[in-house]
Amino acid sequence: MLTLQQLRGDKEAAIAKLAKKGVDAAPIIAKIEELDDRRKALQSELDACLAEQNKAAKEIGALMGQGRKEEAEERKQQVAALKARSVELSAEHDKATAELNAQIVLLPNFPADIVPEGRTAEDNLVVKIDENYSALPENPLPHWELARKYDIIDFDLGVKLTGAGFPVYKGKGARLQRALINYFLDYNTAAGYREIEPPVMVNEASGFGTGQLPDKEGQMYHATADNFYLVPTAEVPVTNIYRDVILDQKEFPVKLTAYTPCFRREAGSYGKDVRGLNRLHQFDKVEIVQLSLPEKSYEALDGMVAHVEGLVKSLGLPYRILRLCGGDMSFTSALTYDFEVYSEAQQRWLEVSSVSNFESFQANRLKLRYKDEKKKKTQLAHTLNGSSLALPRIVAALLENNQTPEGIRIPEVLVPYTGFEMID
Repeated sequence: MLTLQQLRGDKEAAIAKLAKKGVDAAPIIAKIEELDDRRKALQSELDACLAEQNKAAKEIGALMGQGRKEEAEERKQQVAALKARSVELSAEHDKATAELNAQIVLLPNFPADIVPEGRTAEDNLVVKIDENYSALPENPLPHWELARKYDIIDFDLGVKLTGAGFPVYKGKGARLQRALINYFLDYNTAAGYREIEPPVMVNEASGFGTGQLPDKEGQMYHATADNFYLVPTAEVPVTNIYRDVILDQKEFPVKLTAYTPCFRREAGSYGKDVRGLNRLHQFDKVEIVQLSLPEKSYEALDGMVAHVEGLVKSLGLPYRILRLCGGDMSFTSALTYDFEVYSEAQQRWLEVSSVSNFESFQANRLKLRYKDEKKKKTQLAHTLNGSSLALPRIVAALLENNQTPEGIRIPEVLVPYTGFEMID
């Protein structure tokens, strides 16, 4: 979440930055200022009350020693009244602080200066494109028809077992899933990311820490009996490993990778754009997470983008990289690059990765800090994450772009993991 300094240090600049994300922040910031002023006034009155209480308590002992019992009793009554007032002030202060924080968490992160203006995906900026298109047979099939033809993904069986958006992978389809997960993890660990196997359910504090709660509460599956949430991405449990942690400066950068199944309700999703593997309620994804010193986080972001690009390129798929506009960015992100691969059978681009710098936004919610050796005090770290990669649309593009009259060709880098070169 944003800090009071970010919001009150230059209010007009804060309003302008949030307008880039399509947010009218002026009324919320005005409310924040009002609550912050009230909180400070209550704190000042509480401090004065406690000081007077301590002073009066010391005077009681002196008066008793001097035999001035009547005056001492008067002071005791004053102390009792001051204590009662202190309790009232403390409760009012806590209420004002809670109301203040409730307003602050409504505001998304500031977008970085280089974020393009815009409201929708149509306004995103293409920063790179690699048009490595395949020569396909006449009348190429979309992946859902290929899945049926080769009996590797069963969408109807998934509906029977659970519901729409929960496919069942079979035979070489299941083996391909496992191969991709292992390949992605190996690729990430070879680049210095430490592998983590986290829980796939998290508590409310974890959801708040990375910004899924309260912003995306309706998109998360909620186990109400225990108040746990199924993870929408490994970013949530992995980043929360460092909630309420103070790191030493020499520990940076922290680089982690994890595979998890991911669960998203995707309420309101329908139509041709969600057919087959294009949008699921349960899917597999490998994630990379970095914790960085503030002055090095954009260098880390560039490195993560290059890392994901190398991974996509190794699969031989046509791809493009987009810098998201303000209106298409997530609540928590300061700058996001999306990777899309081209589905030649569907004739459309499919998003397979988002790589983002959250700056100190998540760290402030997490209370993730480090000891600054020069300033001799604790500072908020920066957090970053990226999909490396999400499987469903990668699988869709691999099936569609590699179809031949003989079957579906497996990319060379995956053959050691699949154990086969063709799906036929």
